Amino acid sequence: MNWLPDRPWLRTLALAGTVVAAVFLLWQSDEPPVLNEDVAALRGDAEPDGFVIDGQYTSFDASGNLNIRFSSPRIEQFEEGNLATMEAPRAELYGGGAPRPWIVEADNGSLLQNQNLVYLTDNVRIQRTIGEREATLTTSTLTLDNDRGLVYTDAPIEIRDVTGITRATGMKAWINERILELNSQVEGRYETGN
Repeated sequence: MNWLPDRPWLRTLALAGTVVAAVFLLWQSDEPPVLNEDVAALRGDAEPDGFVIDGQYTSFDASGNLNIRFSSPRIEQFEEGNLATMEAPRAELYGGGAPRPWIVEADNGSLLQNQNLVYLTDNVRIQRTIGEREATLTTSTLTLDNDRGLVYTDAPIEIRDVTGITRATGMKAWINERILELNSQVEGRYETGN
């Protein structure tokens, strides 16, 4: 029994009800998601709000030149504190007309997005090639302050290249100015070629 074709006013009313329901659903889709406090409590603070597997990020400067290439096998995002943690982060930093990038690697890292700070920990290594010379800086922890263009640590560091080894406790480096300051207990061993 088909009762809608015989009653046009009922068909119009049903259509109007469907339109009102669709508009209501579309309007509700703009609402922020409702957080289920029970689920958040069950998950706990130690569990991430989201994660990325085999993440890769590429950035270009205003001229279209490659600026940064970043990768990590796992990145976890925590809404609380706007924090992201990274396993085995690796970054290639281009710029300044250098033909080869700086390579920055660590076992672990974290990004405090509100402060624009990157903390690298455990087997931190920075490689830089200038001409035919390759230099490697190693340390246990390193902080990158993106806002100030500053890299620093209070931990012992070691810098190796083909001419020798330099060791120190703590350092600061101003990225744009290309200035490196060693804090204390600086010692070096260099070999000169004949």
